[in-house]
Amino acid sequence: MTDTLMDSESILLNLKIKSLNPMQIATQEAIAEHDDILLLSNTGSGKTLAFLIPLIQSINTANLNITQALILVPSRELALQIESVLKQIQPGCKISCCYGGHKREIEENNLIQAPTIVIATAGRMADHLRRGNIKTNDISFLVLDEFDKILELGFQEEMEFILSQLPSIKKKMLTSATNAIEVPAYVKMNNPHLLNFLSEEPKDTITLSIKRIIAPENDKIDTLFVLLCSLKDTSSIVFCNHRDAVERTHLLLMEKGILNVFYHGGMEQQDRETALCKFKNGTSNILVTTDLASRGLDIANIRSVIHYHLPLTEDSFTHRNGRTARMDETGSVFVITGPEEEVPDYLLSCCQDMTLPETYEIPEKPKWSTLFIAAGKKDKINKIDIVGFLMNKGNLKKDEIGLIDVKDFSAFVAIRKSKIGLVIESVKNEKIKNKKVKIAIAR
Repeated sequence: MTDTLMDSESILLNLKIKSLNPMQIATQEAIAEHDDILLLSNTGSGKTLAFLIPLIQSINTANLNITQALILVPSRELALQIESVLKQIQPGCKISCCYGGHKREIEENNLIQAPTIVIATAGRMADHLRRGNIKTNDISFLVLDEFDKILELGFQEEMEFILSQLPSIKKKMLTSATNAIEVPAYVKMNNPHLLNFLSEEPKDTITLSIKRIIAPENDKIDTLFVLLCSLKDTSSIVFCNHRDAVERTHLLLMEKGILNVFYHGGMEQQDRETALCKFKNGTSNILVTTDLASRGLDIANIRSVIHYHLPLTEDSFTHRNGRTARMDETGSVFVITGPEEEVPDYLLSCCQDMTLPETYEIPEKPKWSTLFIAAGKKDKINKIDIVGFLMNKGNLKKDEIGLIDVKDFSAFVAIRKSKIGLVIESVKNEKIKNKKVKIAIAR
C-alpha cells in the first residue's frame, strides 16, 4: 500500500475547517468501497471537498511526476475555483489548470513537466490531448464535476473523445446539484453507487426565503431599481437571460445611480476577472450577469439573488439560487415578473408575494476601490509582497488594504476609496521586487 499525500486532518487544518459534514463523510466511506460514485448534493453543500479528499488520498506518492488524476468541469470559473481550493490544501504535488481563454502556450509550458493533478474544461482538455501535451496512461481517478452541464449535447463529441483516452481509470466520481439528466452510456459507469443528498426543496426554507415581486410594467428596470435601493448595500446578484440584456441592465442601473459590475461569457478574460474581483472585494455590491455565474463561483456572503428575467428551466432556478445561503448561511431570492409574464408552476408554488416600499434611498457607494497591478504569480509576486509594497511605498495602513487576488500575470487589490488617489501618486515611480510594473485603478 502506498503512502498518501495528506490525511484528512491535515487537509481540514489547511482549509481551517473543523470537521466534515455528513455528505462529505458518506462520500469518503463510499469511495473506499465502490469504484463508481454518483454524488447528488445541493449547491453550496461542499461537494468540491467531498471529491478532493479521496482524490488527493488516491495519489501514489512514489510517482508524482506522472499525471494520476483528472477533474473535468463545464466552465473556467469552476476550474479556477477548484484550483484555488487545492492550493489552500497544499497537497505537495504539481497541479495544472487548463481552460479556454487562458493562453495555450502558458499551459503547454506548465505541462512539459507532467502535473500530478489536472483540472480542465472539456474543450481545452481535448485540445491538449490531440496535441499530445497530456499523457493519460496513468490517470486512475476521474471526476466529472457538475456532470449534468458537462455532459450536455454540446459537449458530447469532446467528452466521448476524452473518455476514450483514459485507459486506466480505477475510481470515477460524478457530481451534480440536480438530478436533471441520465448519465450517457459512453461514460461507462459500472453499477454506480448513488449518494443522493438533494433536499426535496431547492433550499432549506429556514436559510432561504423566496419572494415574488410583480412589476407594474413589462419593462421591469424601475422595479429592479427600487428593490436594489431597499436592499441597501447588501451583496446581490442580478440574473438576466442574455448577454445584451446584462449590459443594458448594467447601464440603466448606472444611469440611476446604482453602482454595479457586469459579467458574461462574451467578455475578454481579463474583463471577466476584473468584474469578479470588484464584486468579491466590495468595490461593487451588485453583479449583473447571465447563468454563467450560476455555477462555479464560490463568493462568500452573497445575501440576495434576483431573477430579473425568469429562469428558462427549473434546473437554472436551482443553480442561480445556489449562489446565496451557502453552507447554512441565510439568503434571499427575489423573482421579478412582468404583469403579463406566464410564471411556471414550480415558481408559483415556492414564492411568497412581496410589495416594495413606497419610500427608498439610493444605497451608499462602496468604500473600496480596486487597484490593478500588472504582475502576478509568474512574476514571483505574492500577497505578502503586495501588502509590504503598499504599506511601505503607498503609505497605507493594514486596515486600508482589503482583499487581494493574485492571478498569473496580474493582481487586484481592494483599497479604501479615500486613499486610492494618494496611493497611485505615491507608487507611480516605485518598483515591486525590483520590477517596474503598471499600477492603476482597475477599469
